[in-house]
Amino acid sequence: MTANELTPKIFACSQSVELAEEIAKHYGVPLGKVKTTHFSDGEFQPAFEESVRGRRVFIIGSTFPSADNLMEMLLMLDASKRASARHITAVMPYFGWARQDRKDKPRVAIGAKLVANLLQAAGATRIMTMDLHADQIQGFFEKPVDHLFASTIFLPYVKSLQLENLTVASPDMGGSKRAYAYSKYLQSDVVICYKQREKANVISHMELIGEVAGKNVILVDDMIDTGGTLAKAADLMIERGAKSVRAVCTHPILSGDAYERIEKSSLKELIVSDTIPLKKQISKIKVVSCAPLFADVMHKVQDNTSISDQFLM
Repeated sequence: MTANELTPKIFACSQSVELAEEIAKHYGVPLGKVKTTHFSDGEFQPAFEESVRGRRVFIIGSTFPSADNLMEMLLMLDASKRASARHITAVMPYFGWARQDRKDKPRVAIGAKLVANLLQAAGATRIMTMDLHADQIQGFFEKPVDHLFASTIFLPYVKSLQLENLTVASPDMGGSKRAYAYSKYLQSDVVICYKQREKANVISHMELIGEVAGKNVILVDDMIDTGGTLAKAADLMIERGAKSVRAVCTHPILSGDAYERIEKSSLKELIVSDTIPLKKQISKIKVVSCAPLFADVMHKVQDNTSISDQFLM
């Protein structure tokens, strides 16, 4: 097998072209060519315009709504399999449907498990993702899963701010593990927000566990959807005497009135990655790219070397 035959091919789903271009640039190979045919009823068909026979293929695409984004990933995985690719890695910086990781009430689906089954059936031989909403989703797969942590890219930025009296906070009880991991690295205190919901995306009550008076607070979460939780937490912390409140969120879903809510909130800064492209840019949002991290891990997967040195948590 020649050196050229060993070179992997990197392709992008349409929703993640900008990120994929950056990853391919850091990896050192050109982004592969894909042509997508669209039919008048909304159906579409992606096709590779170059051979992938015998190659390792990386297909990059975050599967945030609409469901077409997940469908495009599945079609490209299936196309790779049928074109005789040797290894097929689904690179999903944001793994959509991950909030449906268990039966939390009767007669509901476990969407994350369904997505895992679909990815494997479509032909994925490896999954690469970052900051899953629930760690146990890795166990839904029978294939290797590289679960990367955004702390690798966020912590150096947070340290560069040189904040005094730093405190790390979790916006809910479920994120306490992540907050403690950040606090261990930053050698800071931890505050937990306890919240009660009326329904999905609607908070009826929130309380703080811990002191924030005179502190510069970093709220840590895996995703920001409507922004309601973070805005309410930031406002509450400022009321309790915090000097400043920033938020670090890996996946900027930012649906509904999220941009306006963040702009009007007490948050000094919202630090996100580029796993999901922003719908618009506002002054409070700082984007830290995950492209170098994914490119480095993809190199290590290609070379069959350990990726453990990429984990700060």
